[in-house]
Amino acid sequence: MLELGGGHQGAQANAAVIDGTDAGFMTDVIEASQETPIVVQFTAPWCGPCKTLGPQLEAAVAKTNGKVRMVRMNIDEQPQIAGQLQVQSIPAVFGFVGGRPVDAFMGVQQASEIERFIATLSNAAGPSDAEAQIDEALDIAEQNLADNAAAEAAQIYAQVMGAVPENLRAITGLARCYVATGDLERAEETLGYAPQDKIDDPMVVQVRSMIALAQQAGSTGDHAALLAALEANPDDHQARHDLALALVASGQPEDGINHLLDLIRRDREWNEDAGRQQLFKIFEALGPTDPLTLAGRRKLSSILFA
Repeated sequence: MLELGGGHQGAQANAAVIDGTDAGFMTDVIEASQETPIVVQFTAPWCGPCKTLGPQLEAAVAKTNGKVRMVRMNIDEQPQIAGQLQVQSIPAVFGFVGGRPVDAFMGVQQASEIERFIATLSNAAGPSDAEAQIDEALDIAEQNLADNAAAEAAQIYAQVMGAVPENLRAITGLARCYVATGDLERAEETLGYAPQDKIDDPMVVQVRSMIALAQQAGSTGDHAALLAALEANPDDHQARHDLALALVASGQPEDGINHLLDLIRRDREWNEDAGRQQLFKIFEALGPTDPLTLAGRRKLSSILFA
């Protein structure tokens, strides 16, 4: 089982935003930032821009769900640390990671700049323990799927989705497990869990192409009949096209690609360029960095530009 919990000690464990003191700065900022990035805002009750910036910072910190925390420092009541950091005007904001300041800005900022500042702090800290566990689990699932252990991989992907429902690696990984076992309906259903702003992500596009190819292959007929038809007539382009799809669906993508390349070599314009269009769908399903995609694209180029 993945243990996705964990917490922080001291004042930082109780709230994402606290009011800091000079005396507590070592504990609340220096020591706490060894585990979690800390945003420090130097402010004062009479500072109008501070009243504008403060809620924006707090909202951005809250969005990180504990990955970044915030300490407010009232310079009227707590002037020592502000003096040590040479704060000459407010609002002044510092980001601490690993016990030291790594970024800062002065004055009111646009929302996009605040988001960038918070994201920079979060990235500087590296992944949390929970994130590291999830990444490790997903790596194991990927290896299981590559080793044709789809059931074992599916269990891990489902567990990660239970902890982080919008994790795209888990969503697309589970969908690929269903494709591997021929359950295309559940593959499509699982892909539907992808966040709306990620529907065009390469991982989603790849699985969508895998599903489409599997659906096409389901209506092509069996290998033996297609191979017999092709042996009887090597120029039976439809048989070669369908055999290529069937081979890809049965886990023989290299043979399928080679048949489509042969089809294109024999008749580039057959069925409105269907051979090349199908080849691109296979490349999309395999992914742009797959060795078969790279080799296939080189061979296609040599055919088209010979």
